[in-house]
Amino acid sequence: MPRRPLGQLEAEVLAALAAADGPASTADLRARIPGEPAHTTVNTILFRLHAKHLVTRVRAGRHYLYRLAVDESGLVADRMHDHLRHASDPSGVLSRFVRNLSPDEEEALRALLEESRPSPEDHP
Repeated sequence: MPRRPLGQLEAEVLAALAAADGPASTADLRARIPGEPAHTTVNTILFRLHAKHLVTRVRAGRHYLYRLAVDESGLVADRMHDHLRHASDPSGVLSRFVRNLSPDEEEALRALLEESRPSPEDHP
């Protein structure tokens, strides 16, 4: 199995935590992440996320249970904005992003863009 970038694994761990019904152990999260990363790898990612204050943890016997400490949607949106700000061609990045959306994602994006447009009655 090819190695995935560390940032991708962090994102997958955060997504698994966001989808969890409550606090989750390393083993719980490992089972939710595609490709079955090593237990020690997931544990290391969790320790790093805790150091970044992105997750909280409580002791449960000899192990920790983790919980998301941030809003996942806001975190991902902030990362997307950071990438756009640092791109030499932000329009090209957005164009490629939109071309790679699934039909459901495209529909959701269109609906969100329509919602965010001011209505004609908002402008006198």
